[in-house]
Amino acid sequence: MRTDRTDANRDTRATGTGVLVIPDDAMVIVPVRNVVLFPGMILPLTIGREQSILAAQQAVKTERPVGILLQRDAEIETPGPDDLCLVGTVANILRYVTLPDNTHVIVCQGLQRFRVAEYLHGYPFPVARIGRIDEPDATDSEIEARLIQLRERALKVLQYLPQVSQELGNAVKGIAQPGALADLVASVTELKIADRQRVLESIDLTQRLDIVLDCLLGRLEVLQLSRELDERTKASIDQRQREYLLREQLKSIQKELGEGDTGNALEIQALHKAIADAQMPEEVANQANKELNRLERMSDGSAEYSMLRTYLDWLVELPWQEPEPDRIEIADARRILDADHFGLDQIKKRIIEFLAVRKLNPSGHGPILCFVGPPGVGKTSLGQSIAKALGRKFVRASLGGVHDEAEIRGHRRTYIGALPGNIIQAIRKAGTRGCVMMLDEIDKLGSGIQGDPSAALLEVLDPEQNNTFRDNYLALPFDLSRMLFITTANVLDGIPGPLRDRMEIIQLPGYTQEEKLQIARRYLVGRQIDQNGLKQGQIELSDPALVALIRDYTREAGVRSLERQIAAVCRRAAVNIAEGTQSAMRVEESDLTGILGPSKFDNEVALRTGLAGVATGLAWTPVGGDILFVEASRTSGDGKLILTGQLGEVMKESAQAALTLVKTHAGSLGIDGDCFEKCSVHVHVPAGAIPKDGPSAGVAMFVALASLFTDRPVRNDTAMTGEISLRGLVLPVGGIKDKVLAAMRAGIERVMLPARNRRDLEEVPEEAKKRLEFVFLENVEDAVRHAIAR
Repeated sequence: MRTDRTDANRDTRATGTGVLVIPDDAMVIVPVRNVVLFPGMILPLTIGREQSILAAQQAVKTERPVGILLQRDAEIETPGPDDLCLVGTVANILRYVTLPDNTHVIVCQGLQRFRVAEYLHGYPFPVARIGRIDEPDATDSEIEARLIQLRERALKVLQYLPQVSQELGNAVKGIAQPGALADLVASVTELKIADRQRVLESIDLTQRLDIVLDCLLGRLEVLQLSRELDERTKASIDQRQREYLLREQLKSIQKELGEGDTGNALEIQALHKAIADAQMPEEVANQANKELNRLERMSDGSAEYSMLRTYLDWLVELPWQEPEPDRIEIADARRILDADHFGLDQIKKRIIEFLAVRKLNPSGHGPILCFVGPPGVGKTSLGQSIAKALGRKFVRASLGGVHDEAEIRGHRRTYIGALPGNIIQAIRKAGTRGCVMMLDEIDKLGSGIQGDPSAALLEVLDPEQNNTFRDNYLALPFDLSRMLFITTANVLDGIPGPLRDRMEIIQLPGYTQEEKLQIARRYLVGRQIDQNGLKQGQIELSDPALVALIRDYTREAGVRSLERQIAAVCRRAAVNIAEGTQSAMRVEESDLTGILGPSKFDNEVALRTGLAGVATGLAWTPVGGDILFVEASRTSGDGKLILTGQLGEVMKESAQAALTLVKTHAGSLGIDGDCFEKCSVHVHVPAGAIPKDGPSAGVAMFVALASLFTDRPVRNDTAMTGEISLRGLVLPVGGIKDKVLAAMRAGIERVMLPARNRRDLEEVPEEAKKRLEFVFLENVEDAVRHAIAR
């Protein structure tokens, strides 16, 4: 084979319409992988390479046949002339189809063998000059004998191929031309691609028939061996089934003769005793005995045997018997609560009331307590203290991120790896139906395509329904009415209404600085000394150092960050003691900078409220209260209001209402009414990376705008909260306790609250009431009078 670039350039020319001209003695070539097309055969071919698609489209457009050539190496993506076989098949494209997934398919009918003479260059697809190969028609006695032998051997092979139709066998019987029969047999039997290409390249009939006969002989041996293996396998399975039946009959005979106390009989006997000792209700016992009878008749090799055995294990290990009565001593309970938690007086009072009712009415349905509060205020440890006071076992199930109903109700036994839900698993772990179960992070339940876990909890937490709770795995009623459920949450908004309605909400506030100091001194320091391998006396933190940790290095409602900072101080002491540089260490306030670095929080109130147009507001977050600053400025403009700081829709509307109120009260505030039309107002709430929303910043926005237009600064010791109306009224808001504590932590001295929130001061700790001055607002005039310096 040779290529001639000069001839190719001469033959490559375009017509006026832009259609490529292919010489009469040349043909478009379509390379294929792992497919050999024989003359007389019709075969669909999937083409995906761009060159092959262009070649097929050119052939269809010009209504000319194509040359189908096998690619020597199927891994080559763009084959060249040397990568293609020399002998292929001339084929007509009967149909060109583009499927919905953009797959191109051509249906080809093989016409005649051809041999490549040379390839032409300058085309976007392979084009070659070819020589057509005529089919020899010589016949003699040797070819006739080979024809008869090929027909017989092919029919035998087809008998072992169940997917082959009867029409194909009739076609093999009816073909009289030796070459055509060899091509047909090579195409329909599962010969290797290399063997098929050898048949295609064999022009001599004797050689072609010999190749096909040899290939069929090997193929026939493989098929016969495969048939024998199938028959042996079937016979083996039949034998095992026979042995299984005989073993079952032998078991029955041994049982009748009293000789069946071997193997699984002892296990069955043990299960009978366990069911009798479990004190199950009648319905449960009947079901357990029914399943045990099924297990006794079942072979231990059965797949269902292990599933049924696991189910019976769950039934006998669950605590069905009545729990022991609670041993409640109110004085001991009060002592336990005081020893485990500092402060939280209102919470302890409610828990004591709860325990007193339990003592007087043990069989009553008490409420489901839900502790709601910021992280780190002691919600989980309160549940442990209640269990200790009741003398009950304590188990905890975390619901954070649970989005599958089966986590609560369990899976049905028919599923592989099925288990009961978290409720039943926790009861089995506790070993009693009278335990205290804490469902932690109930506000973080999710929902998905597997169902809604919060809906499954409705039955668990309803005292009127949970005495017949049905787990999907057990499929039997289980009495949860003697259990004490306690739930925890950070925010109420994440708890669905029907679920919240079944619980009594107990709000846990954040701690004051004095309370944090006492908690650190009584609990946190000692715990971190033990966890860091230190001994009492090797480290001592002074009270000023602890106050500095609380004030300058943490700003939270709970004490988790404080405990982490104490742990960092203890680790520094551990390093010094392990190195031998110190035998004991006393930490003062001045030492904290060298251990923890510079303070993380500063008192920014005086600095940031020294200018007109800046007011200090109070906000509520899921982790407690916080302060925020509202900054307002004005520039020359056309009266537009610009809002920045990731404000939500409600907060934006509060800013618009505040600006309208300032315009309305311009006369009483001494503001020139024309200035609003000549300037643009920009209101910004710093910490712009944090989304903010809610109406409680309305008073702070009004005061900031009033300060801006009157050019008088807001008092730097005052923070405020409250919603405003267009009539100038100050409306009540929520989260007063958390906001007041946040103001105290930030060094605020005066707090302005809506007058209708006066009743919420009952929940504020006494320390905060003593340290802060409270101003109650009826309208925005009161806010201006008390907040803006004269």
